[in-house]
Amino acid sequence: MSLLITDVRVGDRPGRALHVVDGRIAWTGTVGEAPPADRVIAGEGALLTPAFVDAHVHATATGLALTGLDLHSSLSLADAMAALRDHVAAAPGGIVLGTGWDETGWPEGRGPTRADVDAVAAGRPVYLARVDVHSATVSTALLDLVPGIAALPGFSADGRLRLDAHHAARQAAYGAVGAVQRAAAQHATRRAAAALGIGSLHEMAGPEVSSSDDLRELLALAAEVPGPRVVGYWGELSERGGLDLVRELGLAGAGGDLFCDGALGSHTAALSTPYSDRPETSGALRFDSGALVEHVRACTAAGIQAGFHVIGDAAVEQVLDAVGVVVGELGVAAVRACRHRLEHLEMPSAAVIGRMREWRMVASMQPAFDAAWGGDSGMYAERLGTGRALATNPLADLADAEVTLALGSDAPVTPLDPWGAVHAAIDHRNPASGLRPFDAFDAATHGGWAAIRAEHPVGPLAVGAPADLALWATDAGLSDVLEQRGRPACAGLVVDGRPLDAV
Repeated sequence: MSLLITDVRVGDRPGRALHVVDGRIAWTGTVGEAPPADRVIAGEGALLTPAFVDAHVHATATGLALTGLDLHSSLSLADAMAALRDHVAAAPGGIVLGTGWDETGWPEGRGPTRADVDAVAAGRPVYLARVDVHSATVSTALLDLVPGIAALPGFSADGRLRLDAHHAARQAAYGAVGAVQRAAAQHATRRAAAALGIGSLHEMAGPEVSSSDDLRELLALAAEVPGPRVVGYWGELSERGGLDLVRELGLAGAGGDLFCDGALGSHTAALSTPYSDRPETSGALRFDSGALVEHVRACTAAGIQAGFHVIGDAAVEQVLDAVGVVVGELGVAAVRACRHRLEHLEMPSAAVIGRMREWRMVASMQPAFDAAWGGDSGMYAERLGTGRALATNPLADLADAEVTLALGSDAPVTPLDPWGAVHAAIDHRNPASGLRPFDAFDAATHGGWAAIRAEHPVGPLAVGAPADLALWATDAGLSDVLEQRGRPACAGLVVDGRPLDAV
């Protein structure tokens, strides 16, 4: 099928047209010179850009948050428990899944406990993930579903779980979600993404956040139902068979949420020096260094992209040291060809950035984290102290070093919101770390393609580039939208050359 998109503004140039054939841009020029096509979309002066790529998503969990109990807007513990009570009453039977609570601004000064949850849960199993999804509060009924959980690291009798106990409870909670509910959640995520002009989602699956069945079903859905494309990753060490599923499903890589540490909000990100507000802990590394070396070695030898969840500086250093060992063994060219990814990467040093540039690694980052928790008075400052907090998420340093930078949301940790991510990258809470506007937009679009080793050498809107395009309901040019921090509505989305009329 051929497609003509006509009378659009490309960048800041009005009166343009694009001709698409077999999923790729075949011609660009002025409206009067446009060739015929099987289908014509009249842009009526709207802005046309590459579609956004969200480079870090958990599709099922995002859909469950969209359709279930979302606590992101709760302003207090009492508010969150009232929302839970209402949800339990409105949806009787089965497990209750909630996400998004953040106690750092609550007047009670604490998050929910098992007693709080049990008081309103009507005896049902309840899993309430903290906003960073690295700790949760659960009900007694859910604890009863996980034999031996009390012996796991991170268990607390008050129902506030971290580390291995949290992972076990999360697996039990999401394991109770049936195929029909999972499919509905995945549909909801893809619909929401399409409405926001997101053409691709990088699904960060793994045994601690979803399941192999969940990933298979999501990929099958994306193959059968038109909508945003899904690029799959599986985060499991090679010594545990993690590469088998990558090969079976033809995934983009063996990584994503391969949890090398936790999160700053839950005090589980691995730091080289202790937390400022809890000096008795520095968080925790999840794996021994030998297992990481073996994983990087196995991936590199097979030409498979590896990826790692790393937030604290100690976790970042551990992974970079593992990559360095493999560089010494297999050579820098082999490592560069794999373009291994670091997810989140909130605390990289200048030396880390230099090694990432040398080894052509990918920084997959979430500017909304800085917008929500950064600066000199946010949660990061509370956890790390002002100096370390202001040094987090150094987007400008990575861009200036020419490290491949891809932006995402980590939804449901922060919402699907690509324009918000672009603006947060520009307006970093430390002005020295903000991106130039077009660099931010590029990282949110073309950067996602570079992150999967599929960038367009000719440019994202040039002849030969894949036709993943978004049409925006504005008569402003892209430079004006970026300058004014605009959030135009998506008026149309094209994925692989096919207009999405509905998802």
